[in-house]
Amino acid sequence: MDEQNIPIDINTTKLLEWLVSRRHIPKDWQTNILNVREKINNAIQNMPVHEGIVKLVSRQHINYFHCIRIVDILKETEKDSKNIFGRYGSQRMKDWQDIIGAYLKDNIYLAEVASMLIRNVSYEIPSLKKQVQKLEQLQAENEKKIKDCNKSEAAAQKEFNAACEQLGIKGVDIKKELLELLKELPNIYTETAEKIKIVKPAIELYIAFNKFLSGQDIDFQILSTLTFLINNGNTTSYEFMYGEKPLKIEESDTPTLASEVESNEIDFGNEGGEIDFGDQVVLENPQSNGSSRGSSQEESFEIINYEDIDQSLEINLEESGIVVEQSGQDGGVARKEEALTILDNPQYREQIINDLTELQAFMKMRLFEMSHESDLLSVSQMQDAPIILQMQTLETINNLSDCVNIALDSLTNKRIQHLHRIKHSPNYMDILIASLRQKLSIGERMRATKAVLEKKIKENGEEIRKLDPVIRLLIEKTKELQREIQEDVSRKYKGRIVNIVGGVNML
Repeated sequence: MDEQNIPIDINTTKLLEWLVSRRHIPKDWQTNILNVREKINNAIQNMPVHEGIVKLVSRQHINYFHCIRIVDILKETEKDSKNIFGRYGSQRMKDWQDIIGAYLKDNIYLAEVASMLIRNVSYEIPSLKKQVQKLEQLQAENEKKIKDCNKSEAAAQKEFNAACEQLGIKGVDIKKELLELLKELPNIYTETAEKIKIVKPAIELYIAFNKFLSGQDIDFQILSTLTFLINNGNTTSYEFMYGEKPLKIEESDTPTLASEVESNEIDFGNEGGEIDFGDQVVLENPQSNGSSRGSSQEESFEIINYEDIDQSLEINLEESGIVVEQSGQDGGVARKEEALTILDNPQYREQIINDLTELQAFMKMRLFEMSHESDLLSVSQMQDAPIILQMQTLETINNLSDCVNIALDSLTNKRIQHLHRIKHSPNYMDILIASLRQKLSIGERMRATKAVLEKKIKENGEEIRKLDPVIRLLIEKTKELQREIQEDVSRKYKGRIVNIVGGVNML
């Protein structure tokens, strides 16, 4: 096969080594190129106004092939300086011809363009592409973060809406709505008291069970607070404590805390702290018979002790019509905690919840015993058991258990708990409002974060759009360098086909 027809393939990264090994360029070409670059910088300072030259000079790095084009343009712009011998008298033309001559010495131009090709393929273009990839990756990450922010914002808003729905408010003016909601609390307690009455059969079964197991036919004082609520409704604490309705109820604007201590001391207003009732009394002298009243004569008095008074003197209060009020009932006036209803009073409300919990535990135990055939009431015992116990089945016990669960839930649901704590705890409303506002603030933070991320995505997109034409132009220049080097090397080998392969073909 004719050697002239065999193409010369040169790997991009090995191009300089190939040129040095074939002695097309010297090993120390880098030292000589500095002088050429200095001449180019000086020549650029004195250039004619020409569109082609401006386009060439504006390139980032002028190489040998650019210098050839500049000289071709100068042949047109500087043709007036040409003498009869065909030489140009223009200094501009001389400078650029001198540059081309320096380039041709030892083929330095070939080393420079080969170095530029390798740098563009191995470093410049990959670096710009990596920069674009990084920006695209940041865009993808920010878009993912925006989706996460949307999820967090939706979750926070959902929690806020659920909490408002649970409280029964719209969530526009939280504090005002909560204060308005407190006005519904008495009606809520009244409805709750009516609902709790469904546990009465369960209480009767519980009492009968305790009587039967104890073997004593006595009235058990169990679930007393709950029983009172069922029999009397949601009365005042005063009525529960003293067994009678108050004559007057003095409701306080602000709820009384359990930690407050009431003082039973009576203040008589004396600064000394003691009252002198006296242990002696002055009586008028009986001998005077009151004849000396209004006279100028000296009146006579006799001083006697209380001990001289007949202790046998007794006064029948009932006959006298004097009514002594009971100190414990304070004259029938319900104040402070006593004015609260038993469901509103934290102390008695807790007792009722405990009673319902106790009843619930009893029902669970009965269900367990009856379903596992370990009933304490054996067949022999059942003969002596009350009818109310003998008639119970798994179904009836399960129904009673459901009633207890409904009653307990009606008193301990989140809405009632929130309202009760708002009324009786000074700081709870602030804590609740802060909790609700925190959910709203999460949404606000997520929206602010999304705005920042969207701005970053936009900025990254703008940088990518700026880099894209730079990369395309650099690839175009590199491909141009590839063709020029291939043609130049081909001329050195009498027109053999030269291919620069490798990374340059993957751009």
